[in-house]
Amino acid sequence: MFSTKWQTSPRRYGITIDRDVAIPVRSGVTLDSDIFRPTAEGKFPALLAVHAYSKAAQSMPMMPEGFSYARGFIETGDFNFYVRRGYALVIVNITGTHKSGGVFNNIDPQSIQDVCEAVEWTARQSWCDGNVGMTGISHFSRVSKRVAAQPPPHLKAIFAPYGWSDMYRDLYYHGGILNYGFMSHWIRTNGSYFRTKNSLREEWGDVKYAQAIEAALRNPEIAAVPYLVEVLRTADVGANSMVVDIILNDLWNDFYGQRSVNFENTRIPAYFGGDWGLYGLHLPGDIRAFEKWKGPKKMTIGPPIYLDRPLYQYAYESLRWFDHWLKGIDTGILEEPRLQLFIAGSDEWKSGEEWPLPETKWTPFYLHANRLLSEHEFWPNEGCTTYEDSPFHHGHVEFKTPPMVENTEICGPIVLNLYGSTNDTELLWFVSLWHTDADGYEKLLTRGWLRGSQRRLDPQASKLWQPVHLHKERDPLEPNKIYEFNIEIRPYGILLKAGERIGIKIKSADDDVPKDNLELIGIGHVSRRTASHISVHHNADHPSHLLLPITKGNRVGTFISGGKLPPLPKA
Repeated sequence: MFSTKWQTSPRRYGITIDRDVAIPVRSGVTLDSDIFRPTAEGKFPALLAVHAYSKAAQSMPMMPEGFSYARGFIETGDFNFYVRRGYALVIVNITGTHKSGGVFNNIDPQSIQDVCEAVEWTARQSWCDGNVGMTGISHFSRVSKRVAAQPPPHLKAIFAPYGWSDMYRDLYYHGGILNYGFMSHWIRTNGSYFRTKNSLREEWGDVKYAQAIEAALRNPEIAAVPYLVEVLRTADVGANSMVVDIILNDLWNDFYGQRSVNFENTRIPAYFGGDWGLYGLHLPGDIRAFEKWKGPKKMTIGPPIYLDRPLYQYAYESLRWFDHWLKGIDTGILEEPRLQLFIAGSDEWKSGEEWPLPETKWTPFYLHANRLLSEHEFWPNEGCTTYEDSPFHHGHVEFKTPPMVENTEICGPIVLNLYGSTNDTELLWFVSLWHTDADGYEKLLTRGWLRGSQRRLDPQASKLWQPVHLHKERDPLEPNKIYEFNIEIRPYGILLKAGERIGIKIKSADDDVPKDNLELIGIGHVSRRTASHISVHHNADHPSHLLLPITKGNRVGTFISGGKLPPLPKA
């Protein structure tokens, strides 16, 4: 790739492959790797791709296809692309997986330190010029972010899109609600290749650990899910202890803090990104990383489609990034805006330097009677809308704007500030954002979640457009008392054309039938096992509203009439 002003490394080298190379990282522990390097004299920069999956599958010569769970783990990128352009690519199994030594403890500090040692070992090899980067998406990206936060001396840049940065909030406990769906698939598929130990039992002792498991088995939300009951009763079988760790650590604590990104020393140049469709997994973590990273950074958020597998997309973008930081080549990448955002609906890109976009106008759309969602203030005597939730019937309420009369762009963080009550002591909010086209076809855009008893905000981290909950304790609800709940809805970027609508659905469970693998990733949470009546209050005293980030259009505002004039009276 080149332009009239810049270029990238040309395709010129053959490939030498060294399989099953043991990288020593500490006494008695080595990490298994495959090394792909140019067939040429001299030294080259190296890229590390570190993961927990099948090492051999990462370099299989297969035609890519759309994302599925069957191939979802092939996330390194094509070694041919990088090596032929003058890079060594080192594909490494992380500690305790497959043929790598040690114990796998879900990206704990020891495994990250082992990867730091692997970076330094790579830099010392005769074929490496001392410049090392890290690459790959998803699991690879999660590792890269954490290593770059250390960082090892010879790590010069990471290309790490699609990787959550807060283990609790981004994946396992959406809004404080246990998300077991993705975890159960991941452990069932990969757990037999992990060497684990019950470190939580060692830390807590047998008595406390057994008591915690019994308490979890008595929790109706847990007891209703056969998979969770099975792993609790067989905690020492296979990798089940990893799932038990998540179940028993149901609040944000040091367990998650040690496995999440600490942004205090993030000076390494980093490239983040994702797509609007992965709201249930990676998207919020990459946005958080872009906001908090202290070193040079860029981010691209693409169409709501997960990347093909085996991964090959973003190859040239990553090459431009690594060429600049590892080879000193003028690729022009830092002269372009730091932020690239795909806008669904227009199917075009929008650029910027900061997130959220400075031109954003957060506009409240109030929840009204008759399912109306509008900027209009409340009329007198508006009240509430009630639905029933039980194991036998999960009701819902929905609110929708009138048809747009002007093209309106929404791009950024979204919040539902909701006043609600229940006749129970607990309440689970599941909120989804929907697009309705001019013909009435509905499409799910994104979701938000919140456990009512974990509604307390972090006053230091929260902003009006970005609630951040502490998740450090549970404060039970008083039945029939009205509370304000600030619910983060994962960001989205879309152009609503004239005649189209935006709306929300509010439930207390996620029993929706997914239409594709991305929607499947966003569901799979526990639910309440008692019958309750839940009220959404929307009146002048309890102004429930959806805060939408308007970045273009809606200058006049929506028309409750839909922009349609009434007919002339008959003469």
